[in-house]
Amino acid sequence: MDKNLVKLVRAFLLLVLSLAIGIIGYMIIEGYSFVNAVYMSVITISTVGYGEVEPLSKSGKLFTSTYIIVNLGIFAYVVSIFTTYLLEGELRVIFRNFIQGREVKQLRNHTIVCGYGRNGSKACEQLIKEKREFVLIDNNEELLQHFKNNGKFQSLVGDATADEVLKDAGIEKASSIITTLPSDAQNVFIALTARELNHDIKIIARASDQNSEKKLYRAGATHVVMPDALGGMHMAQLIAKPYVIEFLELLNGVGGENVVLDEFSFDQLQEKYHQKSLAQLDIRKNTGVTVIGLKEQNKGFLFNPHPETTVNHGDVLIILGAQENIDSFKKQYST
Repeated sequence: MDKNLVKLVRAFLLLVLSLAIGIIGYMIIEGYSFVNAVYMSVITISTVGYGEVEPLSKSGKLFTSTYIIVNLGIFAYVVSIFTTYLLEGELRVIFRNFIQGREVKQLRNHTIVCGYGRNGSKACEQLIKEKREFVLIDNNEELLQHFKNNGKFQSLVGDATADEVLKDAGIEKASSIITTLPSDAQNVFIALTARELNHDIKIIARASDQNSEKKLYRAGATHVVMPDALGGMHMAQLIAKPYVIEFLELLNGVGGENVVLDEFSFDQLQEKYHQKSLAQLDIRKNTGVTVIGLKEQNKGFLFNPHPETTVNHGDVLIILGAQENIDSFKKQYST
C-alpha cells in the first residue's frame, strides 16, 4: 500500500478505535443504550461541549475525563492528517498512484527500468523515443517528479530490490528489465529476483567492476553493460577510427542526420513475402532501405547477405536508411 495512504488509513482506524472504546465504556460503566453511548462518545471526542445525555456517576466522570485527555491528542493528530491531505494535495497523489497502479497491471510485454540516475534516465529517453511501454522504479520521490509529468509512462516509488515492488511493476508480465543502480550488488540481487519471478525475461544490467560482470551473468542477466569500459573504448576509437565512430554516432541519433538502424523479424513480414529471397523482396528498390545484415535462427549473423539469401522463419533483418525510408518499408512489408 502507498505510504501516503497508510497514514490516512492509520488515522481513520485510530479514530474508529477511539470511538469504539468510548461506546463500550459508556455502555458498561453508565449502562447507556447504544445510541446514547455513540452520541456521548462523539461529543466527547469532538469536544463540542454539549451536556451529558444522563447524569454521570463518579466512575463515569473519571472515564470521561481520561477519555477527553486521550482524545485531545488523537483528535489533533487526525485533524492534522486530514488537513494535510486536503490542503497539500495528498489525496490527489493517492488517486494518481491508484490510477497508475491499475494501468501498470494492464501492461503486457513492457520494460522495467530500475534507477533514474545517469544511465537510467538515458535508457528512459531512448525507450520514449522508440515508443516502448515501460515502468520506472526509483526510491527518490523528488527525482521522479519531473518524470511523472509525462502521463504516457508509469513510475513507482520504491526499492527495486524488493520482490513486492517488482511485482507491482508487473515483473511477471514484463518482457525485459534494465537495472542501472550504482551498486553492483543491488543489480546482482535484482537480476536474481527478476529471473526467479519471470524465467523468460530479458535482463540488461549495469556493472562497474569486471568481477561483477561474471556474477551478473551467473545471476541470470542476459546482457551486462559496463559504461566506464565502453566510454574508454569510445574515446580511444575516436582517435584510431574517427569516421567509423562518427558514422556509428549518426546511427545512434547523436548527429543531425536522419539515419536509422532498425530490425525487422520474419513474423512481421506480410505472408506474401514469406520464404522469399532478398532479391525477390527487392527492398532497396522499393523503399530505399538497405539490408546490411541478417540474423539467422540457427547460423547467427550474416553481414551484407547475398541477394539469393532466403528469409526464413525466425530470421531477423537488420536494415539501414533514412526515417522516411524505414517508414515506407514498414508500410509496404509489415503485417
